[in-house]
Amino acid sequence: MPIEIVTVPCLSDNYAFLVHDSASGRTALVDVPEAVPILNALSARAWRLDEVWLTHHHPDHVQGLARVLKDHPAQVTGAGADAHRLPPLNRRVGDGDTFDFADQSVLVLDVSGHTRGHIAFYVPGADAAFTADSLMALGCGRLFEGTADRMWDSLTKLMSLPPETQIFSGHEYTASNAKFALTIDPDNPELISRSKEIATARAAGIPTVPSTLAQEMATNPFLRASNPDIRHRLGLPDATDVQVFAEIRARKDAF
Repeated sequence: MPIEIVTVPCLSDNYAFLVHDSASGRTALVDVPEAVPILNALSARAWRLDEVWLTHHHPDHVQGLARVLKDHPAQVTGAGADAHRLPPLNRRVGDGDTFDFADQSVLVLDVSGHTRGHIAFYVPGADAAFTADSLMALGCGRLFEGTADRMWDSLTKLMSLPPETQIFSGHEYTASNAKFALTIDPDNPELISRSKEIATARAAGIPTVPSTLAQEMATNPFLRASNPDIRHRLGLPDATDVQVFAEIRARKDAF
């Protein structure tokens, strides 16, 4: 497969991603937390930047864009519904839209909840979804501008992707997320095993992003609202999935 994805650590705990098609030489960038690490990653590989895909308007996902564009005048794609809060866009997209990158089709998904207008980019040919602060490794984003119902709808949409999909989320929060997850789902053997692997990886300075959707479905408590053991532990055996999700989110906010 000609697609290569490079994880670029930025700021204290953010990630940007370079998506490179070796056949055409084209490169896209997902989010721009900080310019220098991204420019250095491009320079080290002698790649030009052709496109930038923005997931949402928060500064730690867009604030490096102006500097990057000085060296790489790339086309910028973002949510049309959030264009008033994003840097200037060359291409405005919304839920269900598709566009081409090299010989790959890219599907746009509205995954609002963390913010209104938050989008994800799914590249089926690369088994990759760039979910930023919606679905995260062992977590999900805080509900700054959305409701539990809206975020649950977004997560349900992402859960419908193929299980082998790699989830490229926007932050290195996985170790702290694992500690919380164990308070919700302490007897889950897959979560216990994954938590140990995460601790080892972080001690070695290795990113825990991406994960696979299958891993998240098996271990991420925010995706497991229907699990009977979790419902029993929370005292919500007869609640709706949204109510269980909302309780988990509230407990995480207080964690």
